[in-house]
Amino acid sequence: MSTLTGGRSAVSVWFTSPRSVELRTSIARAPGAGEICIRTLFSGISHGSEMMAYRGELPAELSLDSTLATLQGSFSYPLKYGYASVGRVLDVGNGVEGLAEGDLVFAFNPHETCFTNPADVALKLPAELNPRLGVLVANTETAINSLWDAAPRLGERAVVIGQGVVGLLITQLLRKAGVSVIITADLYEKRRELSLRAGADLAVNPSSDLAQRVLEITGGLGADVVIEASGQPSALNDAINCTASEGRIVVVSWYGTKQAQLNLGSDFHRKRLTLRSSQVSHFDPSMAPRWTIRRRRSLAVQYLSELSLDQLITHVFPFNRAADAYSLIDNHPEEVIQVVLDYNQ
Repeated sequence: MSTLTGGRSAVSVWFTSPRSVELRTSIARAPGAGEICIRTLFSGISHGSEMMAYRGELPAELSLDSTLATLQGSFSYPLKYGYASVGRVLDVGNGVEGLAEGDLVFAFNPHETCFTNPADVALKLPAELNPRLGVLVANTETAINSLWDAAPRLGERAVVIGQGVVGLLITQLLRKAGVSVIITADLYEKRRELSLRAGADLAVNPSSDLAQRVLEITGGLGADVVIEASGQPSALNDAINCTASEGRIVVVSWYGTKQAQLNLGSDFHRKRLTLRSSQVSHFDPSMAPRWTIRRRRSLAVQYLSELSLDQLITHVFPFNRAADAYSLIDNHPEEVIQVVLDYNQ
């Protein structure tokens, strides 16, 4: 990496229009006070919000994420987006404590070879961790937050709709939480197989009358809690039909511009169901006196060594083939779980 006029050369992934990807060269500026410069080793592609940005399925006027200093602007093209990068610290600005050159870190940063961030938004990773697994920090944090919102009790029965990366992580965490039965649903066989390995008691195709299967297993009662993580608004009606009286439905998915057509005229109304969203920028207010986002992220890093993560990474592409990686996810979702870009090839 060559140094140029107070910074370092960098190459970034940009979406220039729906399904159009370019690599653009820029300069990663030298770090100022409280900042660090990072050389990327791996980055993970989000199969949810990032793929919606790639496809043009998000409102152009919507801001990226006001809670992250690394993601500013809107979803209008041209767009640089992503939030799962792992790299090593190259340079440290004045006043930075707890990080040094050579440290392995996770950053909520778009896909680029080199970048400068505020040091306080980077997460130091264990030196012994496989750096490739570090890209799962953000999804693990989302899964943790989902469980906090779902609040599964010991012995309850749970359904998870969608077994992509976040759904599979939720399944593993539900097993750790002590639920008695976990039923998962996904359209793709590969994901259903991984779901069983992740701790599900039963993994079904949602097109085969998911609600009936759940009722059979629960003696006609339904699930105490259903977590919707498929990214498909139509799954919400399945969730309503699966849930027991006074049960909870937690929506982890972000649907972008897709609209949900909900049947609220019978089961939802009569069963007095609770429907709530789970969004990782915030957490349950009752936890605020004890928890911070920083503490939750540290917990996500801890879980990297406790969960089964190797099986989630199905494809690794060289960084300069990023366009091929997005195309694979877009055209063959049945083949992929987590796709990673490798900056070392």
